[in-house]
Amino acid sequence: MPALDYWDQYAKDHLTQYNGEMSKFIRDLVVSLRVQSVLEIGCSAGNDLKLFPDEMNVNGIDTSDMAITLAKENLPKFSFKTGNITSIPFGSDSIDLVFTRNLFNYVDVQDIKKAIDELFRVSKKYIFNIELFSENEETINDNPDMHYRNMKKHWLDHRVKIISNVDMHEEIDPKKSRFTLLRKM
Repeated sequence: MPALDYWDQYAKDHLTQYNGEMSKFIRDLVVSLRVQSVLEIGCSAGNDLKLFPDEMNVNGIDTSDMAITLAKENLPKFSFKTGNITSIPFGSDSIDLVFTRNLFNYVDVQDIKKAIDELFRVSKKYIFNIELFSENEETINDNPDMHYRNMKKHWLDHRVKIISNVDMHEEIDPKKSRFTLLRKM
């Protein structure tokens, strides 16, 4: 995974990283599932959470203290804390919906199982991942810190129902990520 200063700079540049169509898609999906609480793992400065209703229990974690500081400034009605995907600072079955976007593309292969186990542990009902996709999970642009992911494959050993596993429409995400929505069983 890239060094923490990389993620600090990414958070500082959050305004240039904002994808309004993606933010709308995520909000509309979460609202349609009628959940009361949501947690984004790798939330950075909170871009994907900007459009969520203030009355919803919205949480985010990120490894970057800078990102968490910015998220708290940008979205003061929501809860943010420093945390790691392999040790999520929430109780078991405590959040209705847990999600990641382009986070597993940076998770080291030896940490994927632990990360998946943690998402499963914390989620009460739903989990979704939006990640750059390939069947074989090769590196992205020859960068050893970035890999395409096949999230469906990683979830097959867990008690989940795969609700959706489709490519994102290019108008929502020009990078053509894969959207995988799961129902915890």
